[in-house]
Amino acid sequence: RVSWPIGLAGGFQGSMTGRQNVKFVARIHGAEEEIERVVREVEDFAEIGDAFDEPVKTYSSGMYVRLAFSVATNVDPDILVVDEALAVGDEAFQRKCFARIEEIKDRGGTILFVSHAPQSIIQLCDRAILMDGGEKILEGSPKIVVSHYQRLLNLSGEEAEAAREKIKSLDGW
Repeated sequence: RVSWPIGLAGGFQGSMTGRQNVKFVARIHGAEEEIERVVREVEDFAEIGDAFDEPVKTYSSGMYVRLAFSVATNVDPDILVVDEALAVGDEAFQRKCFARIEEIKDRGGTILFVSHAPQSIIQLCDRAILMDGGEKILEGSPKIVVSHYQRLLNLSGEEAEAAREKIKSLDGW
């Protein structure tokens, strides 16, 4: 099972409540026999209160992301694709999300984390890939990849191109 919070959110039906959308997504992910468990866990994790039974078209962006992340991580994904949507939530919710990501990793799941947030990459990832201009220019340990990413951010023009070529020749481990 591959789960992607933003991809799921794109499939939410605005006129349906959060609860109805969770049931719908759980069925799509083949969790028919576990729908009530998934609904309870999503409701607890998302912490959106009474809004859970309101149409999602009335949700703030933060509530929408809370619901999407909660659904994505409660359908027992083998692969979880997470982007910077977590930045929308408050710090307590972000910590809760990172803990959930660690749980998925601990049980053998794969996390594909797409981010520009250096500390989050270092904290969550076992390996990292630096993309530039649609091209992979370095793969390796998160600390090394992040340091080269930050270096590239501070350069422009010919300096950036020279640094980019040098990075491409490195072994990121």
